[in-house]
Order: sequence, then structure tokens, then C-alpha cells
Amino acid sequence: MKIFHTRKQFLAFFMPGFLLGVIYVNFIARRYVADPGIFSDYFLNQFLDVQIDVREYLWYLLRLRTVPFLVLTALSFTKARRVSVVLFLVWAGASGGILLSSAAADLGMTGCLLCVTALFPQFLFYIPAFVVLLWYCYTAPQSHWNRQKTVFVILAMSLGLITELYVNPVVVKAFLSTL
Repeated sequence: MKIFHTRKQFLAFFMPGFLLGVIYVNFIARRYVADPGIFSDYFLNQFLDVQIDVREYLWYLLRLRTVPFLVLTALSFTKARRVSVVLFLVWAGASGGILLSSAAADLGMTGCLLCVTALFPQFLFYIPAFVVLLWYCYTAPQSHWNRQKTVFVILAMSLGLITELYVNPVVVKAFLSTL
């Protein structure tokens, strides 16, 4: 039953961050959102024609996905682990709010669908890996880290990287070609 209570607490930190991201885009950064950006027709058409260098993209993804994970892992060994979980969830919520609000401002509902498509299927692996680590950080020292969690987290992060590297570009290009 404790995990259900913890998940509600995670949402209690994530959702205000999401709301802050939406408020930021709509009230504070309105001028910047109006400028052409990644959701412009030009950029989206360029993405359709781009050839991805798998080796370079892999290094980019490793930096982008594993650095926050490794920082959170390192913080899990400190007394700041609960604070780091809260800050991570607020940051993740704010990032999501900014992304979805920017996409909706430029493309409407299509922009929101593009964001969901861009997160699929890799986030089916990343989210469980991060939730296991966040749950451990938040509930430690009552919960204990073990080999099963290590194997699960490494496997989930690896599958997330592989799907983001090989499957996601195909899915996003397929979605963009229907626009």
C-alpha cells in the first residue's frame, strides 16, 4: 500500500511543475514561443529529409538520458536524496509543461500528438527505470537496493536508448509524413 501513497506524492510534485511550465510558456515566455522554432513547418520538413548518423546520435542520447540518471543515482547515496527526487519531479513536470504548451501554441492538437509520438516508444522504458530509482531514493532507508532492481534499471534504460535510436526516428517520420 505504501507504493500507492508514494505514487500520489510523485504526482503531487510533478503536476505543480507541469503547471509552472504551462504558465511560463503562456505568460512569461509568450514572445519566445511566437518565434519560429522546432515546431515550425520548416524545421519539421527538414526532419523528414535528414539522415541520422547513428553513432553520433547514440553519443548524444547517452549524454542526454544517462547524465540525469547518473546524477540522481549519485544523489541517492547522500542525505539529499529526497530533495533531489522532489526537484527532479518538479523539473520533469516543468519540462513537460513547456514542451506541450509550446507544441500546442504552434500546432494545436497536432503539436500535442507530435510530442506524444516523439516520446514513443522509448519512454515506455525510461519511465519505469526512473520510477524505480526515484521510488528507492524517496523511500530509502526503508527500501533497499538489490540486484533485481539494478538489472531491471539497466535493461530498461538500455532498451529505451535502443528504441530511441532506431525505432523513434521511424515513428516520428511516419507521423510527420501524414501531416
